[in-house]
Amino acid sequence: MSTNDNKKLIQQIYSDSTNRSGTTFMDVLAEDATWTVTGQYSWSRTFRGRDAILNGLMGHVRSLLTDRTRTVPHTFVAEGDLVVVEARGDNLTKTGARYDNEYCIVWTVRDGKVTAVREYCDSALTERALGPFPQDRVTAVA
Repeated sequence: MSTNDNKKLIQQIYSDSTNRSGTTFMDVLAEDATWTVTGQYSWSRTFRGRDAILNGLMGHVRSLLTDRTRTVPHTFVAEGDLVVVEARGDNLTKTGARYDNEYCIVWTVRDGKVTAVREYCDSALTERALGPFPQDRVTAVA
């Protein structure tokens, strides 16, 4: 796929997210994909494989929110296999806390599949709104 095709694919993923639908992401996530949450806090780790991403990371986040995750992009920059997105969350937790994190996410797309994601965000906000990542899920996804 071309750089422009990769950018369009990631734009479609965010269009789905803005509408609280995740169909494109699930369809194009590679079986052996990785999602790395950067930083030095309880969520920081690499989720390896489709199941760890969809059920470990995303499943846990979904369990804490009142609705499907909504992340609204405002910048896309693409070069080759990489698409960099700046975005802001628009989410409410079941405890009533806002979870509107600011993100910079680096997507790697190869042959029409998302193979790697690196997430940069406000770690203090994540732990304040969502709490620490549960230890019982750590061994299942690391």
